[in-house]
Amino acid sequence: MSTPDTSGPFRCFGTGDPLYESYHDTEWGRPVHGDRELYERLSLEAFQSGLSWITVLRRRETFRAAFAGFDPEVVAAYGEEDVERLMADPGIIRNRLKVEAVVANARAVLALAAAGTGLSELVWSHAPPARPAPRSPADVPGSTPESTALARALKSAGLRFVGPTTAYATMQACGLVDDHLAHCPARGRR
Repeated sequence: MSTPDTSGPFRCFGTGDPLYESYHDTEWGRPVHGDRELYERLSLEAFQSGLSWITVLRRRETFRAAFAGFDPEVVAAYGEEDVERLMADPGIIRNRLKVEAVVANARAVLALAAAGTGLSELVWSHAPPARPAPRSPADVPGSTPESTALARALKSAGLRFVGPTTAYATMQACGLVDDHLAHCPARGRR
């Protein structure tokens, strides 16, 4: 998280870029349910690893097109030719390990559903109890015991590129936690 810009409406992050402002104001921290929806968010968070979120956000529509709207059934059927096609797509982040992880994760999501536990149920079973609002970006953890447990559960289910930090970023983005700062107008809009 960056230092907030106090020259305009206060936001925890994203001020100054309309796309980022909209994401902050209308999506980040709002509950997301559904296997496809959570598969998309986990995939995008994996692509974000080591990069800034705005880099992924600006390419989100291209990612959606490249990965068939993050439909796990379609992506699970991707083979080596599809991976090569994706590696040649300049509109996405072309990291072979991340691309292959998204394909493998689609298969794991389908296996979870076939076993009777969807991805949504697995992710939301790790939602922590509410905690006090962070006062500054320094108060926002990079991972928590719950995100470590979620990462472990996801890996046990066969998902890749889902360490504790990526799991926590997913928890933040999908509303399992509300890490909007205490004085942010988006705080509590769940």
